[in-house]
Amino acid sequence: MKTIILAGGLGTRLAEETTVRPKPMVEVGGKPILWHLMNIYGAQGFHEFIVALGYKGEMIKEYFLNFHTLNANLTVDLASGRHTAQASAPVPWNVHLVDTGFDTQTGGRLKRLEAWLGTDDTFFLTYGDGLANVDLRALLEFHRSHGKLATVTAVRPPARFGGLALEGDQVTRFSEKPQTGEGWINGGFFVLNRRVLDYIAGDATFWELDPLERLATEGQLHAFRHEGFWQPMDTLREKHLLDKFWESGKAPWKVWP
Repeated sequence: MKTIILAGGLGTRLAEETTVRPKPMVEVGGKPILWHLMNIYGAQGFHEFIVALGYKGEMIKEYFLNFHTLNANLTVDLASGRHTAQASAPVPWNVHLVDTGFDTQTGGRLKRLEAWLGTDDTFFLTYGDGLANVDLRALLEFHRSHGKLATVTAVRPPARFGGLALEGDQVTRFSEKPQTGEGWINGGFFVLNRRVLDYIAGDATFWELDPLERLATEGQLHAFRHEGFWQPMDTLREKHLLDKFWESGKAPWKVWP
């Protein structure tokens, strides 16, 4: 089963990093967030990826062309310039890197990938800038159980500021909560039937607007509630938060060994 990752946006709210690299290549704990995201899928048995490229897509291509070298120990003969990459654990991923246009919107990028789906009727879709400990097999089972065209993972919105409990003017409790307890939002991590592509008009279509709204109106969109960890990386503050999780050795999204 294939996983489409939308990785072509400008990432303007993270301009401190994205002026020099595409957002999926911004590092968390020394590795691109795209690497973390693909490991979430790979650890649960889903190894084929279609990455929709746009802004600075050549940097993502270069990363995967040099993936083995970058992730292995090297021996370099400085006299001759020859180098040897030491054997490392193989990564069983098959990665398709597809240019989907610089100005193409999220729905348009998805539409452009139709031929890359081959004969698959069902596929995963997610964004290249958010991490979670979603149980993907449970998500897929839920999608198959309701028989509709689309499933979105519903998550609690992350708290951007610490919470205060007050008695009068006295603070009785402070908590830097990872998520709030109210409401549900689109957390990505979709499972889709390829017929959703018929809801996308063209390159200018935002997946999150007309297609999802029409699917919802027609009763074709169900929500898989995820109460666990979910965190986007939209700002430098959120990047630093993910870095701290990783440095702690207890990153909640790390579902691989």
